[in-house]
Amino acid sequence: MARNTFENLEVYRLSERLADTVWGIAIAWTVAARNTVGFQLIRAADSIGANIAEGPGRGSYQDNRRFVRIARGSLYEVQHWLRRAFHRQLLTPERIATLRQIPDELAPRLNAYINAIGRGASPGRKDPPSDS
Repeated sequence: MARNTFENLEVYRLSERLADTVWGIAIAWTVAARNTVGFQLIRAADSIGANIAEGPGRGSYQDNRRFVRIARGSLYEVQHWLRRAFHRQLLTPERIATLRQIPDELAPRLNAYINAIGRGASPGRKDPPSDS
């Protein structure tokens, strides 16, 4: 069985890496931290990849773009919950510095993917075409 094209996208793979990293961190927190910040953070991180995956299945460039925009909103939500986790001392400065690298890389890639959808970009490409 052939792999779905979204699975070949680097932006999707980064979203998986973020979701798996967040899971590994938040699942180890105390019950109170996990039930408040942790589950929200996990849901938001999982939502990024889920929306990237769902977009191409909707059958139109407009719907795909809309779902990737929703994924971008979920990324912003992840950034919010990471800030809350840091300020509530659930993450050390070293851990947050390392963890924030993934969203910092993912955000511009999501924007580039949004811009590339419908401009001849194939969902199976590793990276969208450049504007240069």
